[in-house]
Amino acid sequence: MPTALTIAAHHDDIEFLMAGTMILLKQRGWDLHYMDIADGCRGSTVTDREETAQIRLNEARQAAESLGAVFHPPICPDMEIHYRTDLLRKVAAVVRQVQPSVILTHSPIDYMEDHENACRLAVGAAFAHGMPNLESDPPVGTYDDPVTVYHAQPVGNRQPTGELVVPHFYVDISDVIDKKQQALACHESQKVWLDQSQGMDSYLQTMRDGSAEVGRMSGRFAFAEGWRRREHWGFCGRDDDPLRDALADMIAPGKPRGEVGKG
Repeated sequence: MPTALTIAAHHDDIEFLMAGTMILLKQRGWDLHYMDIADGCRGSTVTDREETAQIRLNEARQAAESLGAVFHPPICPDMEIHYRTDLLRKVAAVVRQVQPSVILTHSPIDYMEDHENACRLAVGAAFAHGMPNLESDPPVGTYDDPVTVYHAQPVGNRQPTGELVVPHFYVDISDVIDKKQQALACHESQKVWLDQSQGMDSYLQTMRDGSAEVGRMSGRFAFAEGWRRREHWGFCGRDDDPLRDALADMIAPGKPRGEVGKG
């Protein structure tokens, strides 16, 4: 079966931005893998770092299980995701173990650096999937099959300076929005944190509102997720587009790749 690996910064990012597409791929027989790079230890105003990390680890495992995805543990604390060789080697090990044909990750430009740096690590690890002189940690053999990288929408569908980001294509998640919400609801500890730190009165409703906004952008769907395919150099064939191919009947076009302009 084809395999998709999602790589995000924090526990709940996958559920906010990518889970609808994951559910649809699962329904079509794909194998799913789930990795959050940070351990969530700083995502609380109530519990200390150790307890917070354990709570959030348990919630993330439950969320991955609800999506039918294999869980890969985090590798560093919140706010310490940086493009460093030690972290790159750890992410590369996961990529080589999983051997995905598709990697789903954050937008290269997003509202916080943890997201941007998680994206950089995912892209770097994907680029090195067939590079034996980049040793992974733990050591895992390379593979030569193509891997295509897709970027989710940034939080709020905008760059940090407010410019709207238009995806290459939209995936209709209207039929699975409730399942996406159920996966996000596994992260129960985040309600208080997100209310206090980012003004999200209800993180579940915030997710639905965001998915509805992407749906409106599509001009066709009630709820959607948007994706941009990274250029092929070093990753895959020029015309490879396996995510679009897998969900072709559930897709509306966005902005063509390579078009100059906003986003």
